[in-house]
Amino acid sequence: MTIEIRSVASWRAHLGKALLAAALIIAFPALAQKASAPSEGKEYTVVMSNMDYGATPPGLKVGDTIVWVNHDTVMHSVTARDHSFDLRLNPGKSGKLTLSQPGKIAFYCLFHPTMRGTLNVAAK
Repeated sequence: MTIEIRSVASWRAHLGKALLAAALIIAFPALAQKASAPSEGKEYTVVMSNMDYGATPPGLKVGDTIVWVNHDTVMHSVTARDHSFDLRLNPGKSGKLTLSQPGKIAFYCLFHPTMRGTLNVAAK
């Protein structure tokens, strides 16, 4: 049977290395996730009232979200002419649309064709 006796300094050095290794093991997944997570976009609100869309926000980018709010007493939609989105909202309801592509996107209401607008979306 062999008994190894180490000095206090040696023991502290090994403990320090072990604690550092444990801290890195715990912290690394969180750091990796944070580095790979896409940055969140901004959130804007557009209100539909009096049979019209409110002003579309300037400076939209891919990843931004628009909250569409229907303050009218009839159903409305926010439908892209290129068919990339179609959001239908009952009276008093709201819905979110996250922008996924850049470009000039024309939209209209399926139920009220005179309601229309354009989203100008820049790349990130």
